[in-house]
Amino acid sequence: MFNYHLTLDTSKRKQKIVNRILNRPQNNIGVVNIHRLNKTNVGDYYCAPHHYFEELKGKALDISDLRSRKKSITNNFINEVSEKSLIIGGGGLMNIKYFRTQMKLFEALAKRGKKIVIWGAGHNEIDYDEYLKKQSYRIDLKPIGIAGTRDYGNTQKDEWIPCVSCLNPIFDQTFKIKQEVGLLFNHKSIKDNGLKAKYSDYPISSNTSSLEEMVDFIGASETVVTNSYHAMYWAILMKRRVIAIPTTSKFFDFKYKVPISTFDNFKNELMNTTIYDGVLQECREINLQFSQKVFEYLNL
Repeated sequence: MFNYHLTLDTSKRKQKIVNRILNRPQNNIGVVNIHRLNKTNVGDYYCAPHHYFEELKGKALDISDLRSRKKSITNNFINEVSEKSLIIGGGGLMNIKYFRTQMKLFEALAKRGKKIVIWGAGHNEIDYDEYLKKQSYRIDLKPIGIAGTRDYGNTQKDEWIPCVSCLNPIFDQTFKIKQEVGLLFNHKSIKDNGLKAKYSDYPISSNTSSLEEMVDFIGASETVVTNSYHAMYWAILMKRRVIAIPTTSKFFDFKYKVPISTFDNFKNELMNTTIYDGVLQECREINLQFSQKVFEYLNL
């Protein structure tokens, strides 16, 4: 009964956890990989390096644990963040309100000497027109020990590190195209029965399926129309044509551009799609080189 934060609203509860961390001595004993550890969203789950490097296996923490009502979860978050060096990412963790408190906390800890790496995280501004005007993150990357973002061409202290999920061996398979166009919805759109009914003539999948199902669907499609970032990314890795339906700013700064459209107008963009060659190998090489620098910095 007493293991829950029952009386505090979300903002006060989060600030209380932040204050407890900032008031503790900070160490760099071991490492933990913090991201949105969400098994119901394939992209969120597989976008973190702990899945792909032995040095990080079993060393993961959900960035959303800071806002949990359960004290055992927030106490574990406090201990992990305070005692260990931090690898933040991947995923759209920056410029989104749900993780703003956490990202500002990591910035503050970096200024105090905490070893922090950003690995393949990126911006995720809901008002993407406003982001495109400013082209800036809501945190200062300068104090971060090593910052590699999935956003290409930013002028801040970062380098381009595409999502580490490219290292998954599932992309080494060969897939046979079975459908001209496949619609792959994000976790919200797949719940919209009206949207699904409107496009019932097309094959439909979502990022709430398994990794295997999602990759099989992409592989079977000549063109993928999607409002999922990782469906866009993986389709490019797999040499498929892509049309992106943006939901936040995250779709606009990938190195390899695809047509931006809406579900109502995507047919007008089918002739403007491109097949990119060699992206899988490039993204893998970049992440492997980055891992060497990170592991040396963290003494792993």
